[in-house]
Amino acid sequence: MSSDPESALPTVSVPTPVLLASPAAATGPAHVEEPVAYDGILLAGFGGPEGQDDVIPFLRNVTRGRGIPDERLEEVAHHYRHFGGVSPINAQNRALKAALEDELARRGIDLPVYWGNRNWEPYLEQAVTDAVDAGHTRLIALATSAYSSFSSCRQYREDFARVADAAGVSDRVTIDKVRQFFDHPGFVAPVSAGVRDAVAGMLDDGVDADTIRVLFSTHSIPLADAERSGPRDVDWGEGGAYAAQHRAVAEVIMDELAEARSDAAGIAWDLVYQSRSGPPSQPWLEPDICDVIETLPDAGFAAVVIVPLGFVSDHMEVLWDLDTEAIEAAAGAGLRAVRTPTPGIDPAYVAGLVDLVMERVQGTPASDRPARTALGPWFDVCRPGCCENVRAGFKPAAAGLAP
Repeated sequence: MSSDPESALPTVSVPTPVLLASPAAATGPAHVEEPVAYDGILLAGFGGPEGQDDVIPFLRNVTRGRGIPDERLEEVAHHYRHFGGVSPINAQNRALKAALEDELARRGIDLPVYWGNRNWEPYLEQAVTDAVDAGHTRLIALATSAYSSFSSCRQYREDFARVADAAGVSDRVTIDKVRQFFDHPGFVAPVSAGVRDAVAGMLDDGVDADTIRVLFSTHSIPLADAERSGPRDVDWGEGGAYAAQHRAVAEVIMDELAEARSDAAGIAWDLVYQSRSGPPSQPWLEPDICDVIETLPDAGFAAVVIVPLGFVSDHMEVLWDLDTEAIEAAAGAGLRAVRTPTPGIDPAYVAGLVDLVMERVQGTPASDRPARTALGPWFDVCRPGCCENVRAGFKPAAAGLAP
């Protein structure tokens, strides 16, 4: 796998217009190094139900176009119903919006934040309409997902194109998007700190380092989608750019752990997956976290540190699949278990998101942008063929070159 994804890509010799792009991004440079005078930030989230009556309508939105009957949706709905039908994600995004506004104000940056979701109120359509009605038509988007895949990057870019068209403002609004931030210091720092604290607690309590396993967990996706994540002209290895990005960040975190505590050097770790859905006949990224936990006692492990590496905050998948199912699996295996925090509204994470916006406002050269892995800094304008949806192919999408 190339450590320099940009150098491994073919040069785009003919300028290709990028949908909804600012003039600086319109021809599709990998990194936009010209300043752009944005006048608003579009915070894009997944969305979640906020009551029992919302659960099935929300899941219909999530699975729209797949023809899944309500009876099957109820199999997933019980996760939400267990928590009163309320996903934590909207409250988390409200808190993130407020934290971003505070950080912007602290720095004296006059950029209003408009928040909208893909699958539940407040919807992206309303956020874009509100921005345009307020006279803010040069938007820089922050999606609440750090990694490259269809659902975590391209689908948001398709959302931007869809809602701008539906609102009838495609001729009046530009929507650029910050780079995927999986290896930005602001994202990595709070995750790394959580791992250090969890491992230190175990070591200080007398747990032998050789019996501790760190499991970095992220959302499983169909293998075919994973293989199409990131630019297609780079050999990312098994799991595409999606898995490569997670592995690279996990390696950085484990190296930091070893530097912080010499007695933690050599602690074993794995990248594992969770929250699989879909038919058993469809291959998804593996191994499943609970399956791995069940094998640990026989391999000589006594403790497990569960790291929600793929999540920016405590989504339902964290509360149910990790805090409930994975912790129960660890208890059943007789393992000591700790789940580390997600970035949430950690000050380093919030400041890092504002830094990402300011990269584009200031046109920061790629060589001056921070990245904790050799894969970054990631692209400002997604490359041709990036993160195809296997089921539906390519739809119009902002902030990327057409396939």
